[in-house]
Amino acid sequence: QVQLVESGGGLVQAGGSLRLSCEASGRTFSRYVVGWFRQAPGKEREFVARITSNGRVTSYADSVEGRFTISRDNGKNTMYLQMNSLRPEDTAVYYCAAGLIFNPDPRKYDSWGRGTQVTVSS
Repeated sequence: QVQLVESGGGLVQAGGSLRLSCEASGRTFSRYVVGWFRQAPGKEREFVARITSNGRVTSYADSVEGRFTISRDNGKNTMYLQMNSLRPEDTAVYYCAAGLIFNPDPRKYDSWGRGTQVTVSS
């Protein structure tokens, strides 16, 4: 497993942007599929975006397609989520996760960070 630490969350007005980072340590980061998930109060954790181990293929939830961009730098053991045109409904705790299967199901991911809060005001 890898250890993951998120950063970059905060408070932003609707229409604004944030960039989340997820730094990994431990076993070889480049072996893993990594993804972003989010959980709003009273709701289940949901898939946001994922990227293959080599960074060549990405996938997004319909709700963020065209607004969010996932990327990774294996040389820095870091993954990113660029979030543009933010909406109040994007407010949630955002988690990064690592696994071996390119799948949107959070149960397929073995390693999780502690999360970073993103709050979008209207």
